[in-house]
Amino acid sequence: MELGLTFDKLLLIGLVAVLIIGPERLPKAAEAFSKFVRRAGEYLRETKTKMRDELGPEIDDVDWRKLDPRQYDPRRIIRDALFEEPAFDAAPAAPAVVTDTVSQATTPMARTAFTRAAPPPYDVEAT
Repeated sequence: MELGLTFDKLLLIGLVAVLIIGPERLPKAAEAFSKFVRRAGEYLRETKTKMRDELGPEIDDVDWRKLDPRQYDPRRIIRDALFEEPAFDAAPAAPAVVTDTVSQATTPMARTAFTRAAPPPYDVEAT
């Protein structure tokens, strides 16, 4: 994460701090600010250690930039979805065959695209 702080901007911030805080209170303010930065760094390191302990070593493999929600532009997503070419299967689906339990005859169902890939989860003979 880049803050864009250059030497000129830091010098301007220091000058404004001297004018607002005053030269006599500036050393105490700088010391308090350095303590705050040090505590914030310790807090971040502790949080990172806790996350690594709880999530395991897989946390190092995560690309956090891919999970950043700011990268998703809804306008681009909608534009891509509208102008995307639909993908159609090259081979048409075969008509399904249903077995009639009374006459044991098979009839093709041309109007539906229902196919039974696996046996039903119940006992066919018991129903």
